[in-house]
Amino acid sequence: MVDQKTSDERLYLALDLPNVGEAKSLVNKLGECIVSYKIGLQLLSIGGVELGQELKAMGKNVFYDFKFHDIGATVEKATRSVSALKADLLTVHARPEVMKSAVAGRGDSNLKILAVTVLTSLDNEALREIGYHQGAKELVMRRVNQALECGVDGVVASPLEASAIRNAVPKDFLIVTPGIRMPSDNLNDQKRVSTPGATLNLGASHLVIGRSITQAKDPRKAVLNIISDIAGG
Repeated sequence: MVDQKTSDERLYLALDLPNVGEAKSLVNKLGECIVSYKIGLQLLSIGGVELGQELKAMGKNVFYDFKFHDIGATVEKATRSVSALKADLLTVHARPEVMKSAVAGRGDSNLKILAVTVLTSLDNEALREIGYHQGAKELVMRRVNQALECGVDGVVASPLEASAIRNAVPKDFLIVTPGIRMPSDNLNDQKRVSTPGATLNLGASHLVIGRSITQAKDPRKAVLNIISDIAGG
């Protein structure tokens, strides 16, 4: 059994690395400290799907961050393909047609569909620049309501919206939050952020953390510090 003091399956490590070799090296280095992994666009087209299969064979949780956004028929077929991979989580954009199609495509598999609401790199000013009249929180909550209507299993949203979402959704609805930073971390391109423990206390079900671990001098120590922050709330 994995020591719960040194791992937490709610923590998904984003394997945003240049190649599969580096990703595998990090996975081996971290061992049982990390139970759950997210594979995003950087790796998906160069062996990331196959890496996910290897991680599943190791008993890990796998999150394919495809962010599907296409016509309904295409999304349905693509989701059906991903469901055959036995992955745990899949992202699609929070557009009603896309969400409904993904739900249809996953059928009776165990794949959980997450709707991406508003990227954590966007703030109210950035949303105005690209033509939205709503602020981030208002837009997120609108998409959460649409997600509930479409039958997806959860959403991806920033820590700043986690509490409002949790108060508006069923207990088993997933709230997956990127934009997680330790107090000493550089924010990089993230705008709407919080610490690991605080985010879970706000109502998030899962955390996605990448650079705080992948760019750390000692990734294993970084993971243990994050888990300590989670334990301390």
